[in-house]
Amino acid sequence: MLSLCIATQVSYTQELETILLAADDASKLMQGYINPATKGLMYSMNGGWFTTAKTHKKLGFDISISANASFVPSADELFDFIPSDYEFLTLQGGESVIPTIMGKSGDGTMVDVRVPIEGSSDFKVASFEMPGGITGDLPLNAVPSPMVQLGVGLPLKTDLKVRYVPKVNFGDNVEANLVGFGLQHDIMQYLGPLDRLPLNVSILAAFTKMDVSYNIDDQSVMDDVSVTDGAVKFEMNTWTVQAIGSLDFVLVSLYGSVGYNGGKSSLKMKGDYNLNYSVEDGSGNNVGSINETISDPVNLNFEANGVRATLGARLNLAFFKIFIDYTIQEYNTATAGIAFSFR
Repeated sequence: MLSLCIATQVSYTQELETILLAADDASKLMQGYINPATKGLMYSMNGGWFTTAKTHKKLGFDISISANASFVPSADELFDFIPSDYEFLTLQGGESVIPTIMGKSGDGTMVDVRVPIEGSSDFKVASFEMPGGITGDLPLNAVPSPMVQLGVGLPLKTDLKVRYVPKVNFGDNVEANLVGFGLQHDIMQYLGPLDRLPLNVSILAAFTKMDVSYNIDDQSVMDDVSVTDGAVKFEMNTWTVQAIGSLDFVLVSLYGSVGYNGGKSSLKMKGDYNLNYSVEDGSGNNVGSINETISDPVNLNFEANGVRATLGARLNLAFFKIFIDYTIQEYNTATAGIAFSFR
C-alpha cells in the first residue's frame, strides 16, 4: 500500500484545478509542474526487484520489504517559463521559472491570464497561484516507493516475482491499486563447472502497473473555479530489463546489475469545471465578468527511459536478510530493506 504514496500526492495536490484558468495553456503548464514526480516514480518503481543473482530452488521463496527513493535533481525542482511557449500567460513579478511539484514547499507562483474573446475586442482575464511543491511533506527531496514483494522458485532455475496491492482507499477521495510481475532466470546453469563458484549471473525482466483515482473535493468556494463530479485518473506502466551478477558467500552477498528502464504514464482530469473570468476592454478597464464550463479538460501523457547500473550488498543471517543498494540513472535511486528467504 505504501508504494502508492507519491502517486497519491500527484493526484491530491491542493487546488490543482485552478490551473484550468490558463485556458488552452493549462495542459502545458500542468505537464511541466507534474513531470518530475512521474519520472521519479517510474525510476523508483523499477527498484528493489532483486538482492542477488542467485535464484531459488524449486518452490523456495522469499518475502522482501524495501523502500526505494529516487532523488530529484535540483534542475528539476523548477521548470522554465518561456513566454513564447504560451498564448495567454504571463508571470507576475517578472519571474521566469516555476517550482514543480518536487520543488520546495511554500507559496506558489502567481500567473496572469489574458484571453481574447472571439468576435470582440475584449479579453477574459484572471489570476491564479500555482500549487506549491510537496518536498516539505517528504523526508528527502526524493520520490519514495516502498514495496512488499514475493519471490517463488520455479523449474529451470527461474524465479517468479510478484508485487500486488488490491484496490484500497486512502480517506474518502483516493482509490489506488498496483500489480507487478518479474522473471529472473539463472545463466550459470549453462556455463558448466563455473556454476560451482560463488559467482552467480542471471537476467531479469519485470513490469509494474499502478492506477490511482482521486475525487476532487472543491475545497474553496471563494476561488474562480467550481467543480462538478471532478476526478483525477493517474495510470503508470513501468518495465525494466537487467543483467545481474553477484558473489554469494555465507554471511555476505555483493551484487550489481546493468540494464534499462522504461515507463509511460497518463493523467486525466474528468468532470465539469466552471471557470469565472473578469472581462476587460482593450484599455484594461473592467467591463463585467463571464462564466464558462469545460468538461474532461486534461489528458496528459508522460514518458521516461534510460540506462541504469546498480551496486549493493546483503547481509545473510540464516533466512533473515538485510540489504542496501544504489542505482546510477537519471534520477539516482537508493534502496534498503529486509527479506525472509527460504531455499
